[in-house]
Amino acid sequence: MTLKDKVVVVTGGGRGIGRAIVVAFAEQGATLAVCARTMTEIEEVAAEARKLGVEAIAVPLDVTDESSASNMVQTVEDQLGPIDILINNAGVALFKPFLETTAEEWDRMMDINAKGVFLCCRAVLPGMIQRKYGRIINVSSSAGKKGYPEQSAYCASKHAIQGLSKVLALETQKHGIRIHVICPGGVDTELVRQGRDDVDLSKYMRPEEIADVAVFLASQDATAMIDEITVRRIEAGPWSC
Repeated sequence: MTLKDKVVVVTGGGRGIGRAIVVAFAEQGATLAVCARTMTEIEEVAAEARKLGVEAIAVPLDVTDESSASNMVQTVEDQLGPIDILINNAGVALFKPFLETTAEEWDRMMDINAKGVFLCCRAVLPGMIQRKYGRIINVSSSAGKKGYPEQSAYCASKHAIQGLSKVLALETQKHGIRIHVICPGGVDTELVRQGRDDVDLSKYMRPEEIADVAVFLASQDATAMIDEITVRRIEAGPWSC
């Protein structure tokens, strides 16, 4: 399937994997809505996409707020048209032992990583169901498939994305909607740089590599269906997730 002129919403689009996804889809001719809380970042990324010859807008979004998610969908539909593809990429990470993790930190992790996916999917799905067409790609993590020490809240939030995606796939299949999940291992992003000083980032994956996977999934339109793709660093153990 060609992605040219498809209307694509990318949450967490101002940096890291989200920014790479926006650029990758722009290179395929898609029409982009770059969404996040920091307007300066998403405006810069939207401008970068427009330089590639596509239409792109920056839309403010707090994924933890139901009205913000609804307003985002309305803005995109008013300015760009019906949403064809939603990529839920917004997320935060926390690297702390379980007993040092506060209730506030737990709530923040679940609000952004899990509730954010829930709210954005709920906002965009009615239109997709009405049109009998849509693609949703949820960016989870290898932490959504296994546990890691000092990542209890993060792992729990990413496991929640896995469970939600499975149910959405079952409920929306009859409406012609495809739900995909990407589970990356270690990626060199600002989140990792801020939270980990014990890893060699030169051996981590690049955001562009995950963006390529998102483009591949969004392009599938035949009889084959890929529910989930796990992407690991070459040095990580094969089938380790």
